[in-house]
Amino acid sequence: MDNAALMNTHRHFPQNTVTPQQKNLVLLVYILQAASFFVGISAIAGVIVNYLKRADVRDTWLESHFQWQIKTFWYALVGTIIGLVLLVVVIGGLVLFATMIWVIYRIVKGWLAFNEGREIADGFF
Repeated sequence: MDNAALMNTHRHFPQNTVTPQQKNLVLLVYILQAASFFVGISAIAGVIVNYLKRADVRDTWLESHFQWQIKTFWYALVGTIIGLVLLVVVIGGLVLFATMIWVIYRIVKGWLAFNEGREIADGFF
């Protein structure tokens, strides 16, 4: 897909001014998501921040990052539950590993877009 077609699939947010506090919220959640590999509960704290502060970033390019982070949490939770259930038939380890790699990918992709000051496209990858 070329760049023009890709741009048409993104939801474009108004270029409203964002504050350092709003940016810090997004960065905080990316840090909490990354920390969840060491302290699992931090991902829960991150999604709570997303839901509590969602209105604060509405109609800015940061809103796309909140949506990205929320979906990352819920899809990762589902992937983890499926992986744990499938551990009894051995394939669960593979599912858990794939989920972990996918979460790392989403954190890195989201943080890079955030660092460049741009919205992130809504999608699974």
